[in-house]
Amino acid sequence: MSLEAEASLAAAKPSGIASNVAAERLRRDGPNELPQDQSRGLMRIITDALREPMLQLLLAASIIYLFLGSVTEALILLGFALINIALVVVQESRNERALAALRDLTSPHAIVIRDKCRRRILAREVVEGDIVVLTEGDRVPADALVLEADNMKVDESLLTGESVPVCKVINPDAVPSGPEIRPGGDDSPYIWAGSLVVSGDAIACVTATGSRSAIGKIGSSLHTVEAAPTPLQVQTRRLVWLFAGVGAAASTILALAYGMLQGSWMNAILAGITLAMATLPEEFPVVLAVFLVLGAWRMSKYHVIVRRSSAIEALGAATVLCSDKTGTLTLNKMSVAKIIVDDVELAVSEESTQLPEQFRALIEYAILASQPDPFDPMERAFRELGQRCGVETDHLHKGWAIAKTYPLHPDLLATSQIWRATKRQAPSVIVASKGAPEAIVDLCHLDAIHADIVRDAATALAADGLRVLGIAKATFARDAHPQSQQEFDFSFLGLVGLADPLRPGVRGAVAACRTAGIRVVMITGDHPATARAIARQAGISDDDVLTGHTMLALDDQQLLEKARDTSIFARIMPEQKLRLVNAFVANGDVVAMTGDGVNDAPSLKAAHIGVAMGGRGTDVAREAASLVLLNDDFESLVTAVRLGRRIDDNLRKAISYILAVHVPIAGMSLIPVFFGWPLLLGPIHVVFLELIIDPVSSIAFEAEPEAHGLMKHPPRDPKAPLFSLTLLAHGLTQGAIVLAMALIVFYLGIQGDHSESVARTMAFITLVLGNLGLVLTNRSLDSSVIFSLTKPNATLVIVFVTALVALTAALLVPWLRSLFAFERLNWGQIGEAMGAAGISLIINDVIFIFVRKAQALAGAN
Repeated sequence: MSLEAEASLAAAKPSGIASNVAAERLRRDGPNELPQDQSRGLMRIITDALREPMLQLLLAASIIYLFLGSVTEALILLGFALINIALVVVQESRNERALAALRDLTSPHAIVIRDKCRRRILAREVVEGDIVVLTEGDRVPADALVLEADNMKVDESLLTGESVPVCKVINPDAVPSGPEIRPGGDDSPYIWAGSLVVSGDAIACVTATGSRSAIGKIGSSLHTVEAAPTPLQVQTRRLVWLFAGVGAAASTILALAYGMLQGSWMNAILAGITLAMATLPEEFPVVLAVFLVLGAWRMSKYHVIVRRSSAIEALGAATVLCSDKTGTLTLNKMSVAKIIVDDVELAVSEESTQLPEQFRALIEYAILASQPDPFDPMERAFRELGQRCGVETDHLHKGWAIAKTYPLHPDLLATSQIWRATKRQAPSVIVASKGAPEAIVDLCHLDAIHADIVRDAATALAADGLRVLGIAKATFARDAHPQSQQEFDFSFLGLVGLADPLRPGVRGAVAACRTAGIRVVMITGDHPATARAIARQAGISDDDVLTGHTMLALDDQQLLEKARDTSIFARIMPEQKLRLVNAFVANGDVVAMTGDGVNDAPSLKAAHIGVAMGGRGTDVAREAASLVLLNDDFESLVTAVRLGRRIDDNLRKAISYILAVHVPIAGMSLIPVFFGWPLLLGPIHVVFLELIIDPVSSIAFEAEPEAHGLMKHPPRDPKAPLFSLTLLAHGLTQGAIVLAMALIVFYLGIQGDHSESVARTMAFITLVLGNLGLVLTNRSLDSSVIFSLTKPNATLVIVFVTALVALTAALLVPWLRSLFAFERLNWGQIGEAMGAAGISLIINDVIFIFVRKAQALAGAN
């Protein structure tokens, strides 16, 4: 252990270190993180690009041109290879920057005490000597020695393989060094980076960070295995292999046929390479990677972090959004609104500074039933009211300490705390309890008349949308603590109603979900009347409420039936969320489930889209989830669904375009050979076209704005593949029409008065403009080309202008014209080529309109 950490321990007070000291240690020791793979640098990106089949074909073609003595063509192809590498570098660098931004956002956090104040910082910024504050659900950020602990148990299975949590104790005589100190075993004062706090709280002093920690020394054995490919990636790979196989076979046949028919085997190999370049669908994996990375980056700008790319796929098909109430639908800014003691109700505001004497004990014991330094909004509301109104008794001063805490239990929704005086006082021990009114009634053993009065009062408060808690007190004289809080002789003190207003944008977000065919379900631990009131404010159906108690009596089949129609679930324990997720899934829904606690992790993993809270959520919940809401806002979740649909929609457009654009390129490479016509396309022409295809299909389509009415149609069928037969047929048909028009122009040219070079030039213009027309046709999968022209896309404009400038240069610059084997055209010939491309655009648009009308009529019938 370092001298700095020893000095912090010697102080033995959790006051923390100074910020400037922490900054100096961070510069000296480096960040608190394990050795990891560095981001892909320039050389790594270039090396990966050289492994791409398309680039290898390009280099092969340039070598063949050298053997044929065509040095100019060889150098041009090498130049195109450099341009291709430059495009890859630009694109991959953008992806790497997006990934780096996401890594910063998803980095784990830690609460430390610095400058005598608690601060939430990135775990990578923790340094030796830091005082860290840990609570249930936290991931320990670094090796540390426990200074203060309350019923702390830690899961060290990551380091020891033992799944049973171990207890941690305070041992001021422990020496924080030595090889004999290892993870594992009960009653140790040491905690280790990477372990998980499963219960209790603690304050600890950091003794080792980064590679100096126990987990850092293990090294490579902790590297996680690569995640399994998502369904989308599997579909993409299958399509790539299918097209690659067909293209390889066609290229081989073409080379053999050309060689046997023409007798020029070098040109035959060039023809085969040209066709291979034309058919190789290398854009598919590129497009998928770009869409997923940039899609996740776009979501991060809306406070949504994507931890698993499969969530992006599922978002487009989500049918049920299961949301917490507190903090997600509401602001999570609790304030005491009403209190009831002995049937007397008192309204409280945030300006209240006085409490009548009869209400002071109620607030006092509400504070005593809470944590001394609370993070929970309800507990903070109690303490803030007590501080404003001067509720400071001898039970609250520093001479008292919590001796034992009884947590919530599924059978008793109440928590109690035993306070014991450190000095002799009377009474020496008191017990404070808070919880659901019905649970407090049971603890106090009220008679039927008084129990009904309390329940009626609680129901009235809950009907106003307030969260209602009952408060009770007890005294205790024995030394041994009871096993259960039911063994205390509690006295009922009263009820507290807390207000938590609805977030401003929730009602609109719920309405948007309803329009989009997505059902919003509220799952809360609150009173049914409170849940119903908040649901009514949010616009969620409040026809029926299912409570956790009622759920216990339902078998799985009965729960399935209830889950189909119920949108409000109240008094639900975290363990019951998993049953609800399984019920929704069994009903055929695609489920998004929010959660923030340790016990929420199973339901978050079981859901198609597990959504953890970034602000109040535990590390366990965040690790189990697919998405993390940084601002804990339901509106952000709905925004994520909208973005997921946009990504899904634009990905389909890109795939349809890729399929369409490869058809005319491949056809123009293959058909002239079998009909004995002059070769139309060579490797240079294909590369020119590829320079349009790659940026359009990846960056330009990814930047497409949201389609009109995107959130006004039902979710995508989760069973429907992304590359459906309809999508494949749509793309191939569009490409076939452009191919037909280019072939007609070429055939009429070589059969008429035009020379071969003139015919090639005209056909190439038709092909380039036809491909740009395919971009317009595929910009909208549910409307005409005319509408697509009204949608802004700056990236697409840049690509169009670049393509047209490059085409113009190839036609006008003499040496480029000679390189492409083109001929200078007159305005009439240019008009014919442009007219043919325009006709292909019109035919594709008309066919699309008729298909959409036929589909609409079929759906109506």
